Amino acid sequence: MNFFRKILLIVLFGFMAPVSHAALTIEITEGVESAVPVAIVPFASQGSPVNISSVVNADLGRSGYFKMMDEQGMPSRPSTAAEVNFKDWQGLGQNYLVIGQVSETGGGQYNVQFQLLDVFKGEQLLGYRMTSSAADLRRTAHHISDLIFEKLTGKKGVFSGRIAYITTDNQGNKQQLHQLQVADADGFNPQTVASSVEPLMSPSWSPDGKKMAYVSFEKKSAAIYVQTLATGERARIAEFRGINGAPAWSPDGTRLALTLSKDGSPDIYILSLASRSLTKLTRSFAIDTEPAWSPDGSNIVFTSDRGGNPQLYMVPSQGGQEKRLTFSGDYNAGASFSPDGKNIAMVHGNGNDYRIAVMDLATKTVNVLTGGRSDESPSFAPNGTMILYASKKGRTGYLSAVSLDGKMQQKLVFNSGEVREPSWAP
Repeated sequence: MNFFRKILLIVLFGFMAPVSHAALTIEITEGVESAVPVAIVPFASQGSPVNISSVVNADLGRSGYFKMMDEQGMPSRPSTAAEVNFKDWQGLGQNYLVIGQVSETGGGQYNVQFQLLDVFKGEQLLGYRMTSSAADLRRTAHHISDLIFEKLTGKKGVFSGRIAYITTDNQGNKQQLHQLQVADADGFNPQTVASSVEPLMSPSWSPDGKKMAYVSFEKKSAAIYVQTLATGERARIAEFRGINGAPAWSPDGTRLALTLSKDGSPDIYILSLASRSLTKLTRSFAIDTEPAWSPDGSNIVFTSDRGGNPQLYMVPSQGGQEKRLTFSGDYNAGASFSPDGKNIAMVHGNGNDYRIAVMDLATKTVNVLTGGRSDESPSFAPNGTMILYASKKGRTGYLSAVSLDGKMQQKLVFNSGEVREPSWAP
């Protein structure tokens, strides 16, 4: 959603909405050319309610870094290293082999063990044994994927993470159901955080992943809420006259940066969650919105049209001189910092073309990553390798992800409804 449309919708609160329990599938639309061959052998299992090896296979496959072997082509089904004939797997061009076992120990508990083997060296690279409840078996599978991914790429995996997003479902009688949902990174286990026939927007994770800040129009005007995910307990923390929007957590979790128009034009404010005291950070007759904290908490990047069109600016979080960051393109908005603070993802526009781009803060070089015409709401993965964003085809909104170098693309497809404003959990 472009900058001016978003402001207009905040004021008029008339826009699209969220879905109820939409199932999500992930399609790889472009992978890494040098994808590494990996075979995940079906784990030997005694009554496990979750197919651990299938989850791991899907995780690694959709990362785009690996070429997964089809189970039908496997020469054998070993579950221990002693059963592996490495020459068979070498002949099939497999670089790595994952084998494992799942066994029930009683009381709803399971032992899960796996080994990652280097096929050409004929040796073990990883070996773990862990205990899991039946309810946590999928999470255990994602943890195994993270361990394997990090061992083979040197980068932390994000398969155990979660994503938040807003969905839209038409309910008939011209009414729409808006939902803020949280799901596993692979789209499973969606949970509804908030639901309303009035718009919801701008979900923002707390640094510890336990709370969510968001904007709701449930009382016919904009208000910002903070909700504890485990209990559903929530508090209305900003309901001033005019715009209450774009909440963003400070890295220490004690403050929120907000967009408020209570004094006239929209400006960036800092709200202390303990004292509820407000500090006005920008003072402009223009529209200042979409604050994003640097990982060290020292600066805030925000979107402003003070120069005539939307561009990104930076200001110290304690107050001080504001500095313009972006100059290429006639539209730059919706900043998201990489976890290491070295890059900023943004919506980069020329004319009516809006794409996801990344700026290197050291060189100010802008690299356009996507080819869509209506891409928006970028959110960095916690390992900094991927950017989740919203896109559109016609009137249908969906989520996508792109690697930091633009070489790997994913499309996250829901079985119904409209999806927008994704946010990756810390």
